[in-house]
Amino acid sequence: MTEGAGIRTGGDAGDLPDDLTAAEAGMWQAFRNGSVYDLSSGDTVVDDPHGGHPWGGSRTVRARIVAWLLLAGPPALAGRVASLKLAGVQISGSLDLAGGTVVPYVEMKRCRFEREVRMPEARFTTLRMVDCSVPRLEAARLHTEGDLHLPRCRFHNGVRLTDAQIGTDLLMNQAIVYRDRTGRSIAADGMTVGQDLQAELLESHGEMSLRSAKIGVSLSLRGARLANPYTRLALNAPQLTVERSLYLTPAGVGGQALSGTTPARGTRVQRFECRGGVRLDDGRFGDAVDLEQARFGFTDDQELSLRRVQTSELRFLGEQPRRGKVVLSGARVVNLVDRASAWPGPGCLHMGGFAYENLVPQGPFSLAERLRWVAAATAEYAPEPYERLAAVLRAGGEDEDAREVLLAKQRRRRETLPPAAKLWGYAQDWTVAYGYRPGRAAVWMAVLWAASSLAFAHAAHPAVDPGRHAPWSPALFALDLLLPVIDLGQVGQWQLHGGWQWLSTALILLGWILATAVAAGATRLLRRS
Repeated sequence: MTEGAGIRTGGDAGDLPDDLTAAEAGMWQAFRNGSVYDLSSGDTVVDDPHGGHPWGGSRTVRARIVAWLLLAGPPALAGRVASLKLAGVQISGSLDLAGGTVVPYVEMKRCRFEREVRMPEARFTTLRMVDCSVPRLEAARLHTEGDLHLPRCRFHNGVRLTDAQIGTDLLMNQAIVYRDRTGRSIAADGMTVGQDLQAELLESHGEMSLRSAKIGVSLSLRGARLANPYTRLALNAPQLTVERSLYLTPAGVGGQALSGTTPARGTRVQRFECRGGVRLDDGRFGDAVDLEQARFGFTDDQELSLRRVQTSELRFLGEQPRRGKVVLSGARVVNLVDRASAWPGPGCLHMGGFAYENLVPQGPFSLAERLRWVAAATAEYAPEPYERLAAVLRAGGEDEDAREVLLAKQRRRRETLPPAAKLWGYAQDWTVAYGYRPGRAAVWMAVLWAASSLAFAHAAHPAVDPGRHAPWSPALFALDLLLPVIDLGQVGQWQLHGGWQWLSTALILLGWILATAVAAGATRLLRRS
């Protein structure tokens, strides 16, 4: 006789061990046959693994027998492949596979675990746990060659997948995960997933941590609901790498299994919702970060942090956060796809060093709204957001809009200047709009010339030298006063007195102001070109 997991076995490794319960004996035979071992009653209320209906001993197997089958199970029957396929089974005790190598295929559907499942540093080909009730999954440094499926499972004390390596896909669609004693619902720092991580319609109650995780294709949180009222972050994923796209978008509700695609027209959808902070700092996303219809519920000290994120496309198309902040400082984006109603107001948006190459607005987004967007991001004057917007507009052929942006920058800067410089700024704005509307100087000059010419036509103008003077011309006299440096030979030949003398002095000053403003504007234009 030999011993195995405390159970006596016969001499043939395929013999049924002694002391197994009827449920365990049936599971043993099903394992050798590679068939599904289903202990469901057929009553959906009774069979609900998350319900309170007791299942009793007829549906219960011991966790150590399950571990024995997986780690050192009997050989398959001739012509069959050994595998553990359970449905509607209750597993008593703690299933401990720590450090083990599991060769058989494992699939558990609608099963109920009485205690935590432990598989740190274990190795699987493929592991599927579907619609199971699990107190806790402890699987740090887990390694699978194929998939890890956990859809519709409920984890009452969290999931730990720190530094796990998933060969192909990790599926957690419609799973419900509650926090552990550290406050985390899903702890998956440093995890690597070969292809997709799908967690669509996921419910996370606590912090979902994906720090430094690497996803080979896409990360989908379509329709997920993340809530963490206990600490600042509901999604904590700095230095996350996703080779293609991150989806924080709606998902279809009901019907067949989720396809990972945009729901068809007419399908009832559920938005991505997050009550708690989101941290994606230093993330790398090959194709896009998609926030279509995303809804964020922040407190005043929480934020959507995208600091130094790099992606080909940022689709900022969610619902405007009512509180908290959106931070894009240092982010680099090729295409910024956005809508005016998605951005938060003044004081809640930070874009210092935010670089984007193309603007792709969805719906109306006027230049005035775009300028308010920039102003909202700069509680204190900063030139860079204005210059970035102007450069992007100019690159897209919108030269007039680019000039308006740079003019808005100068007006914003003016408010930070001391009184004298501010007064000179107003003069440049009124005359030539800081050089961005140089034609305005010609208009001012023409108006002043015409008005002063009419005025001087009624002025007394005795000659300085009665014997030698040119004919009196009010228009030339006025133009001689307005044009600095250039001498038309009129001003020095005639004398004006009283108010006419004051008028001539004012015209000289206005001429110098116009000339200086034009020169300053021309210098700015040349420097910009």
